[in-house]
Amino acid sequence: MRTIADVCVSERLSTAAGSKEALLEKFKAQSTASDPAFAAREETRRAVRIGREAREAERNAARDARKAAEQEALQAEQAERAAREALEAQETAEQAARQVAMAAEAKAARDAR
Repeated sequence: MRTIADVCVSERLSTAAGSKEALLEKFKAQSTASDPAFAAREETRRAVRIGREAREAERNAARDARKAAEQEALQAEQAERAAREALEAQETAEQAARQVAMAAEAKAARDAR
């Protein structure tokens, strides 16, 4: 019995050691900053990130320009509307002044008779 138990423990220990060695080899195989392939991948990632940021900045600038143009158009429309209303108010005031003048002339003509 003792030999069977020793064999089982030995197998478990050798399996654990094998797993540990495989993990160590995997860690050693990872790229480092001095590896040219790693540096190339990092440079590619950096270029992609810079391109993405540039596209995002471009979209933001276009959106801001579009909003500014819409705001200017709205302000121009409001200014035009205000000018029309001022002109209508002036015409109404002139018409009222003419009516008052005509009423005064009519009263003066009646008084003169």
